[in-house]
Amino acid sequence: MHNLDTTTGRDRTDGSRIEDDREEGSPDDPRRRELMALHAERAEMEQRLARAEQERLYLADPAAVAAAADAEAALLAELDRLMTRIRAAEYRSQPGARSW
Repeated sequence: MHNLDTTTGRDRTDGSRIEDDREEGSPDDPRRRELMALHAERAEMEQRLARAEQERLYLADPAAVAAAADAEAALLAELDRLMTRIRAAEYRSQPGARSW
């Protein structure tokens, strides 16, 4: 599991790095807020995806099943993009992360 409290930035006296004067992991940490928002978006999207899958599997109307399958495919693509954003945000939060 990734440590959401890790940030990057200037060095502290003990050798650790911080982004600014705020404590790492504090609610004011912008990188932590970004990760938490992305993970909340992911959780909501996964619920929508589960509902679309259930509709695809259990609806009786063929048109509704096709619509649910299309929605499921679109949500999977959207979830893939979101997961890429989460991985990028997690990488940026690691000490010594390079900016590309």
